[in-house]
Amino acid sequence: MQSMEQQNTTALAGKKIVLGVTGGIAAYKAVEITSRLKKAGAEVHVIMTRGAENFVTELTFREISSQPVTTDMWAKVPHYHVEHIALATLADAVLIAPATANVIAKAAAGIADDMLTTTLLATKAPVFVAPAMNTNMYEAPVTQRNLRDLAARGWHIIEPASGMLACGVEGKGRLPEPTAIVQELTAFFAKGRALAGRKVLVTAGGTIEPLDPVRYLGNRSTGRMGYAIAQQAASRGAEVVLVSGPSALPVPEGVRIVRVETARQMREAVLKEYETTDVVIKAAAVADYRPKVVAADKIKKQEGEFTLVLERNPDILYELGQKKEHQVLVGFAAETQHVEDYAKGKLQKKNLDFIVANDVSAKDAGFGTETNRVKIFARDGRMWEYPLMSKSEIGGIILDHVQEKLG
Repeated sequence: MQSMEQQNTTALAGKKIVLGVTGGIAAYKAVEITSRLKKAGAEVHVIMTRGAENFVTELTFREISSQPVTTDMWAKVPHYHVEHIALATLADAVLIAPATANVIAKAAAGIADDMLTTTLLATKAPVFVAPAMNTNMYEAPVTQRNLRDLAARGWHIIEPASGMLACGVEGKGRLPEPTAIVQELTAFFAKGRALAGRKVLVTAGGTIEPLDPVRYLGNRSTGRMGYAIAQQAASRGAEVVLVSGPSALPVPEGVRIVRVETARQMREAVLKEYETTDVVIKAAAVADYRPKVVAADKIKKQEGEFTLVLERNPDILYELGQKKEHQVLVGFAAETQHVEDYAKGKLQKKNLDFIVANDVSAKDAGFGTETNRVKIFARDGRMWEYPLMSKSEIGGIILDHVQEKLG
C-alpha cells in the first residue's frame, strides 16, 4: 500500500497549481500549503492580492515555491505575454486559500479588477475555493448565495472548519489545515482520468409533449442535475453523451449533446447509443404520458369542459434495464412522498445498479435549484445519505459510486 505522501506525489507530480492568496489572517497557512504542494511534486505559482501582502511577504512565497510571485497586474513581466492569461492557461488547477468573502463575491459577480480575479475569469482549469472568515460573514445569506453560484459553475468549495477564530468568535469559518486542502487536490487529480476510455450517457432536463402547434405538457425540470453529472464525467476523462430535453443551460465543455423534446425522441436517442455505452445515468424528468391526439391547429377556447385523453409513454429506464448487459445503470426517483419506498421499488423493478432519491417538494432540493440532498440506494442493499450540497458535488459522488462498480 502507498503511504499518503506517496499518493500525493503520484497524483500531484508535474501539476501546475496557481495559488491565490487573499487578505485574511489565515494567509500564513498558505505558506505551508505552498510547501506541501511543492513537496508533492507540483509547480506552484502564487498570486497575492494587496490584502494578502499585509499578512505575509512576497519573498516568503518566492523562496518556498521557487517561482516568481505575482502581486501587481501592471508590473513589468519577464516574458512577452499577457501575464494573467498565461497563468490562467498554464494552470492544471487554481486554488484560492484563504478565500475572503470579498474575493468570493467578486468572483461570483464576474468582477476582474486585479490579477487574481482576472485570472479566475480567464481560466478554464478547475477552481478550488477554501473560504476563511468570521462566522457571521460566512453564514451571511449573500455569502452563501455566492458560494452556491460558484458551485453551480462547477467550482469546488472546500468547506471551512469550525473552531476558535482570530476575531475571538467560536464557529464555522476557519481555513482547513493545509494537509486537508492538499488532500482535496490530491483526490481530484487521483481520479481525474478514472473514466478515461469509458463512455457515459447522461439524460437531462424535462421532456415536453405537444398538445397542438402552440401548447405542450411539460414539467419544472431545468436539467441542472444532469448537466452537472455530464460535466463531472467529462472532467474525469469519459466520452460523454448528453441527451437533453429543452434547457437554457450551457453545454459542458467536452460533452457531445443530443437535443430532443419528447419522451419518444429521448428513447430513440438513448437506444441508439446504448450498446456502446458503459454507464447510463438517467437524470431526465421524462413525461409518463402524452396526449393521444395532437391537434394540427391551435385548440380554440370553447364553452364547457375540455377533456384531454392521455396515453402512456415508453418507460425508457425499464427498457434499458431489460436490455442491460455490461452497462452500469443509474436512475433517479424524484418524489414528493414515500421517497425511500418508491426508490427501492424502482431499483428492483427496473433492474438498476443504483438509484438516486430526492424529495422534489423541498424548497432547496427540487427542480430549478442549484442544490440537492439525496439518498443513494445500491442493488446490493447498501444506502448512503448526503446532506444539502451543490448538484455538481452530488454529480461527483454519483460517479464515485459508479467508478467503484466499474472497478
